[in-house]
Amino acid sequence: MEKIAFQNLYAEPYTHCYGCGRNNLHGYQLKSYWEEFPVRTISHIQPAAHYTGGVPDHLYGGLIASLLDCHGTATAAAFKSHALGIKFDGNENLVRCVTGNLNIQFIRPVLVNTEITLTGELMKIEDRKIWVALSLSANEIKCAKAEMLAIQMKQPLD
Repeated sequence: MEKIAFQNLYAEPYTHCYGCGRNNLHGYQLKSYWEEFPVRTISHIQPAAHYTGGVPDHLYGGLIASLLDCHGTATAAAFKSHALGIKFDGNENLVRCVTGNLNIQFIRPVLVNTEITLTGELMKIEDRKIWVALSLSANEIKCAKAEMLAIQMKQPLD
């Protein structure tokens, strides 16, 4: 099965997100995939040096939060879509989720110009609520972890 980024399976009205929107040329262009179908998701990104925070040569904490947020909602959309029987073949749009709650624990700083790995795992699904556990690592060292409550949107905009 060819790997297709979850964000590439969003309906056209959802392609403008600054973090992961395929049609936002000024955004991060984050892409999330199955690492182990349907158990674990993964994303890789290397933020540029201009995303530095208050500590020189280290990433801005808000960037870390936004990457966890975008990967988290994509992960939730993937797990919920899988539960609904939606195929990941490009013929159907995934459901779309928004963040209900994102609780982040910052563990250690992240240097700029370092490849970051984001992972996500399903905790549980209850109706439109999807809980996921997230992790952000650099050089195979966990730098942040989070738990997200994502909410499946009721009405798609397409």
